[in-house]
Amino acid sequence: MTTSNDRGQAAIAVVIIAAALFMALSSATLVVGGRMLDRTRAQTAADAAALGALQGGRGAAVALAERHGGELVSFERVPGGHRVRVVVRVGERSATAAATDAP
Repeated sequence: MTTSNDRGQAAIAVVIIAAALFMALSSATLVVGGRMLDRTRAQTAADAAALGALQGGRGAAVALAERHGGELVSFERVPGGHRVRVVVRVGERSATAAATDAP
């Protein structure tokens, strides 16, 4: 037999469990979203750095990577000077890009 003090306790438990699940899913969404954003920003920075390096060399690649919130990890100019390859890191994510000005 239940007393009048026991009524509604299940509803409170359901609300608490639902709130905990919502918080966990929200937290996971923020973590995954942040990683995806870093990956996209790293690729954008790498693309800009590679294109800028064609005309301005390593200095331009560094400047453009930093302007996009990244750090130039590696820079390689293929012999002949018409192709560059860069790796840029933003946060924990890295991206690689290559560019050429050859016809």
